[in-house]
Amino acid sequence: MSLSTHVLNAANGIPAEGVKIELHSIDESGNRSLIKEVVTNDDGRVDQPILSADESKKGTYELVFHIGDYFRGRGEKLPEPAFIDVVPLRFGISDPEKHYHVPLLASPWTYSTYRGS
Repeated sequence: MSLSTHVLNAANGIPAEGVKIELHSIDESGNRSLIKEVVTNDDGRVDQPILSADESKKGTYELVFHIGDYFRGRGEKLPEPAFIDVVPLRFGISDPEKHYHVPLLASPWTYSTYRGS
């Protein structure tokens, strides 16, 4: 059906606005191909699905969240190199007829994800 995401600043309990996210497809050899780049809005979400129903295909994908840049932009004092900087989440779409929601909850020290609805 489609692919969506949102990002939560878990350190402060707020939506993460302005996070750059890349979507890549992964071929059988493990090679990545950039499909799209988006940026989260003031609600920590993207304005449109990252993949629409027409674009969704069975396969392996990777969302790459530039979370270190987000925390630096908020004035957070991060070590160099940052402990958590770029977060790649690799996942599979087995049924393109269903909706996939892949959120990220992040702080400068940890992150988690899940398959949402």
